Amino acid sequence: MEIWTRVAWGVLAAAPLVAQAQVDLTKLDEGMAGPKSHVLVLGTVHLRETPANFDPSSLGGLIDRLAAYKPDIITIESEPGEDCDLVARHPSKYGPGWCAKTDAAQTATGLDIPAALAEVRKTLKAWPAQPSATQRRRLAAAFMAANEPASALVQWLQLPAAERRPGDSLDAALVAMLEKLEKRKSEDSLIAAPLAARLGLQRVYAVDNHTGDNLDIQDTKAFVKSLEGAWALGNGEMMANVEREKKMVLAADALPLYRFINSPESSRIHAEGNIVGPMRAKSADTYPQMWVGGWEIRNLRMVANIRETFRERPGARVLTIVGVSHKPWFDQWLGQLQGVVMDDAIEVLK
Repeated sequence: MEIWTRVAWGVLAAAPLVAQAQVDLTKLDEGMAGPKSHVLVLGTVHLRETPANFDPSSLGGLIDRLAAYKPDIITIESEPGEDCDLVARHPSKYGPGWCAKTDAAQTATGLDIPAALAEVRKTLKAWPAQPSATQRRRLAAAFMAANEPASALVQWLQLPAAERRPGDSLDAALVAMLEKLEKRKSEDSLIAAPLAARLGLQRVYAVDNHTGDNLDIQDTKAFVKSLEGAWALGNGEMMANVEREKKMVLAADALPLYRFINSPESSRIHAEGNIVGPMRAKSADTYPQMWVGGWEIRNLRMVANIRETFRERPGARVLTIVGVSHKPWFDQWLGQLQGVVMDDAIEVLK
C-alpha cells in the first residue's frame, strides 16, 4: 500500500496542475428577482480612418435600427474624464497621456476636471424633465471641462437651432469646438451622440482605458517591429476582411457593412488575427506576448467600466459602441456577468 501510494503521488506530482472543476458563473442568476439587463455590443470601423469621400448620411439606416433597440445607456470607446485626470496627475507613469487638453473649458467655466465631474453628477441628479436652454448650455460646458466632449455634444444637439449659441459658460471658443465636433468623422460624433440626442438621453459614457496597456518599453521601435512581425504570421484572413470593409464603407448605406463586421465569422477572424500570431511568435524579447497582456487588461477594464454604467440600474438596456476588434472580448466577458442578457447585433440590424 505504501509503495503504491508513493508511486501514485509521484505520478500526480509529475502531471500538470490543471483545474478539474470550475463553477459555471453564467448560471448563478437563474431565478433572479426582477428583469435582467440587456447588452448589445456594436462593433464598428473607426470612422476617423475612412476615406475623405465617406458620406455620414450612409449611417442613417444604422442609427434607425439602434434607435428601435431603445437603449437606456450608450457607451463609447473614449477615455472618461476621471482617467484623463488620473493620467495627468501621474506623468512619471503615463507620460504626456492621451487625452485632449481642457484649458479652454476650464477658462470658460472655472472648473478643473474633478470639479466639473462633480458638477455634472450633481446637475444630472436634479435634471428636470423639460430642461431649459440655459441648463443645457451650462451642462454642455461642464461636460467639456470634465473632458467628456461627446456628452457635451449630446446636450448641444438637443438645443433648438436658435439656442446653439454662446451663453451660460459656453463661450465662443467652446461653441466653435462643439460645431467642429458635430462634423468630426468619428463614431462618437456621427453615431453615439446623435442617437443619444434622438432618444432624449442626457449623456453617453466613455469607457475606454489605456492604463493597463501603457507598457514599460524602452525600445519602442523594436517593440513595434516585433509586434508587426508577429501579426504577419497569422492575420491573412483579417487583412482580407479589412480590405472588404474598406470597399463597403463607401456604400450609400452602411447597414451591410455593420452586418458584416458584427457577424460571428468576422468576430472569429478579428480575434484570431489579433492574438494567434503574437502568442505563437518566438521572440527573445517577448514583446508580442506583452502586447497581448496589455490588450487583455484594456478589455477587462473597459468591460468593468461598462458594468459600472448600469450597476445601479438593473434591467437597463445598454448599447456599447466599440471598435470591432474588441467585440469578441466584450461579447464573452459581458455575457458572464450576473443578470445580463447579450443581444445579437445581427438581429438588431436586420
